[in-house]
Amino acid sequence: MRKFGIIGVGHVGVTVAYTLVTKGIADELVLIDADEGKAVAEQLDLEDCQARLDTSTTIKIQDYSELRDADILFVTSGNIHALDNNSGNRWAEFEYTREIVKDIAPKIAESGFNGVLIDTMNPCDAIAHYLQRTAGFTREQCLATGTFLDTARMQRIVAENFDTNYKNVNGYVLGEHGESQFVAWSTVTINNHPIEEYAEENGKDLDFDDLEEQIRRGGWAIHSGKGYTSFGIATCAVKLAQSVISDSQLECPVSSYNEKYDTYLGQPAVVGRNGIEYVNDLKLTDEEEAKLENSANTIKEKFATMEE
Repeated sequence: MRKFGIIGVGHVGVTVAYTLVTKGIADELVLIDADEGKAVAEQLDLEDCQARLDTSTTIKIQDYSELRDADILFVTSGNIHALDNNSGNRWAEFEYTREIVKDIAPKIAESGFNGVLIDTMNPCDAIAHYLQRTAGFTREQCLATGTFLDTARMQRIVAENFDTNYKNVNGYVLGEHGESQFVAWSTVTINNHPIEEYAEENGKDLDFDDLEEQIRRGGWAIHSGKGYTSFGIATCAVKLAQSVISDSQLECPVSSYNEKYDTYLGQPAVVGRNGIEYVNDLKLTDEEEAKLENSANTIKEKFATMEE
């Protein structure tokens, strides 16, 4: 029995739910939202589609106690409209999500949930760290999507600039899922060639600053057009969940606890049955390490305000 819970069925939460149901990933699904009418509506809509699917999912709503035996819990609550006049600043949502997570954390703890928690709430690094501490999870059990999505955007931008398929680009965006994130260019390859080598061999200009700005602004380009992002982040969240359920030992950049900097941040880790199986330490350049430290300090500064 594969059982999932979702707290927050807004744009991201409902996309996660739809994916779990239509792909036949979930045998049982629990939806919880501050707006009960929304939870009821999404339950009915998802149930309507099941007569046309090859699989079935039992859908329950608004009951934290149902999380007790869930394998995975997605926390996707938020207030995306906080970003409407603050493009470029993911921390604008923090005023709202800080209060939301302080409300739901004790409810999660009280439910007895003991699976793996995957957070997409912004700012996801600080929120995941708060949930881990407050709800009593191990550092392995609690993670956030972090720079998994930003790395996908890096793959897209680099691929488009170098005329190749997204899947032929590898490497990492590290640090905060936010403005202090950075591309660790020393890790980036195209068709298994270091990006600088590939650019030289193919007569391509290479402007790291321009590429990084395109990557950083990728989410805002989507937000400005449709008012939110959903497909990319939901796909990342579901892929992480599948890695837990199948114990696939997926190595990818997610927000997890970093011992050196004592905070959650986007870094490569192996995700399996226990959540974070281990962190994959990278050998970064001195410049990249300085950027990682700066990003960690940014996250820690905001996290400190949650414990006040």
